[in-house]
Formats: sequence, structure tokens, C-alpha cells
Amino acid sequence: MFPKNAWYVACMPEEIDDKPLGRKVCNEAIVFYRGPDNVVAALEDFCPHRGAPLSLGSVVEGKLVCGYHGLEMGCDGKTIAMPGQRVRGFPAIRAYPVIERYGFVWVWPGDPAQADEAKLHRLEWAESPEWAYGGGLYHIGCDYRLMIDNLMDLTHETYVHATSIGQPEIDETPTKTTTEGDEVITARHMENIMAPPFWRMALRGNHLADDVPVDRWQICRFTPPSHVLIEVGVAHAGNGGYNADAKFKASSIVVDFITPETETSIWYFWGMARNFNPNDKALTASIREGQAKIFGEDLEMLERQQKNLSAHPHRALLKLNIDSGGVQSRRVLDRILAAESAS
Repeated sequence: MFPKNAWYVACMPEEIDDKPLGRKVCNEAIVFYRGPDNVVAALEDFCPHRGAPLSLGSVVEGKLVCGYHGLEMGCDGKTIAMPGQRVRGFPAIRAYPVIERYGFVWVWPGDPAQADEAKLHRLEWAESPEWAYGGGLYHIGCDYRLMIDNLMDLTHETYVHATSIGQPEIDETPTKTTTEGDEVITARHMENIMAPPFWRMALRGNHLADDVPVDRWQICRFTPPSHVLIEVGVAHAGNGGYNADAKFKASSIVVDFITPETETSIWYFWGMARNFNPNDKALTASIREGQAKIFGEDLEMLERQQKNLSAHPHRALLKLNIDSGGVQSRRVLDRILAAESAS
């Protein structure tokens, strides 16, 4: 149902600064912690002694210590020691490839022999001092593909986010969907409109007038296994829109990393990266607060949608023009899943 030979965001670094973290990723129960030299490690969340969750233990001098009987695990999944016991014959548990980069901890839940750091999605904005980022995490009870559908069709903003980023012009402006290999791009450009409340706030944050007509854009980019990065912004009308000089616009990248927990639940890492006034921490906090409210509005809709679909698994759903981004994204996923199954 979800690709396993891929890098997923597992957690944020601060979640494992001083303790192990248990988290299920693609139906794999995994414990994350910092081993020797503060390097992140990921193991099966299963003590080989009595099956206790290792995530209920502690980290002592880079060793993961089971909270049940004190068994000590190494980062390679082999038992190091246990009080009063010889551990040479203890079975090893699974170790997962893991990377800490771009402000996230990434895990590869599939075949470790295929794990390749070069396949990690590059985030240029995360490496540049000219960008600022603020975000958070939601746990949502829905199929990860429903969230991809949601993000690849922003028509819902008019209704779900009517008081923040929604406006009628979204409905009235058609989108264009294209594919480039495994990447799916859905773009919408609106011209000579008034900015909604969230974007008026962003214009003020960039010292721009917020009460004049603007050009607005939404460019949604899906890349496997489940990442959606959305270029969004507004520019004072008549200055080139998306291509306007920075002094006329407020633009950013909406960051959406969707990590399947199970077939009907996800870890949703959300945020916004911007390249205007990157050192203004108050602005970062204000944008993060606004974005948290916006994404929180999606939560109930997606969870109730999942309940309906689970109750009626055989009912066919309509595919309209506005669904093209989600439809094409699912085709990419189906092709990847078929290749994994065949191998």
C-alpha cells in the first residue's frame, strides 16, 4: 500500500534529544535514539529478551537500555550486555538505515541493501541562511494518499480555509497538471485579485502594502514516496506575478512530508520555508501559528473522510478536472508499488 524502499521523515531531532522515541512507520515499529557520538540510530522496537518495547527504556552512554530488565542494545541491533547474563547467543533485532539532515530524521523502512543517501530528497532552502523555516507535526487518522489528494488539489481552500487562505478566485481559476518522471506538478495562477487574510499578513511581514490587488500562485509538486512541496505567494499586481522581483512579493514553500503510520493513519510533518526577512523570528512564529490553524482545519475533514471510505470500501469516487494532481500522483505510486512487489 505504501512504498517501503524510500526515505521517510521519522521525527524531528528534538524528539530524541534525551530519550528514545517509539514510532511506527509504514507498519514497522521502530525506536529512534542517539547512540555513540550523538549519531541517530533506529532499531526494531522489540527487546530480544521478552519482547518489551525498547522505546520504554533509556539511553546510557550511547547504549539503548531496555526498561524491563536492563538489556543493553548496540546500534547494529546486537545485544551488548545484560546484568548477570551471557548474551552471546541472543538473536539480533533489525536495524534500519537512518539519516539526520535538513532538520529532520529520515528512515528507510524497506530493504536496507537498497538504502542510498543520494535518493534523499534535496532541500536547498534547508541549507541556506537566506531562508527561514517553522513547522510542526500532526498525527492524523487517514490514508496517506488522502492527504496527498488534499495537497495536490487546493480548491478545497475556498471552503475548508475560508477565513485564512481561501477565496472564490481559487474555484474560478483552472489548474494545469504535468508530470516529469515521477514528479507531478499542478499549478494555478490567479491575477489581479485581493489577497486573503493570511497573505495580507505575509505582505505586511515583508513591508509591503496589503490593500492593493495582487497576483497569486500555487504550484504543487509531488515526489515519491509522499512528499508535497508547494510554491505559494502573492505579488503586487502588474509586476510579473510568480516571476516578480522580490521587492514586490511575499513567497514561500509549503513543506508537507507525509509519513504513513498504518494503512489509515499518518504522521504529518508540516511547515513553511520563506526567503523574505529570514531573521525575523517573530514573523516566523506568526506564520507558524497561522499555518498550524490552517492545517488543523484539514484534520477533521480527512479523518471523517477516512471513516466514510472505510465504511463503504466498494463505493466508486468521482474524478474531476480538479483531481488531476492527486490522480497522477496515485498513478506514480501504483507504478512504484508494482515494481516493489515484482522484485
